[in-house]
Amino acid sequence: MEVKITLEAARVNAGYNQKNAAKKLKVNPATLSNWEHGITIPSWDKVREMEKLYNMSSDFLNLSNNSLKTNK
Repeated sequence: MEVKITLEAARVNAGYNQKNAAKKLKVNPATLSNWEHGITIPSWDKVREMEKLYNMSSDFLNLSNNSLKTNK
């Protein structure tokens, strides 16, 4: 079974608060919060940036919550 973690957990594990991570990703902290809470979906370019910033493959990031939210 493959273990996946939330975007928020990946950020925290990498040692970033939301404000600092958002700055490095060149997005508004509210945008990052929306991604972390599944309100909006990050582009694949931003997912790739998060992979590098958080030093984690997107294979281990739980992005399914984001997908489910957009189907409402």
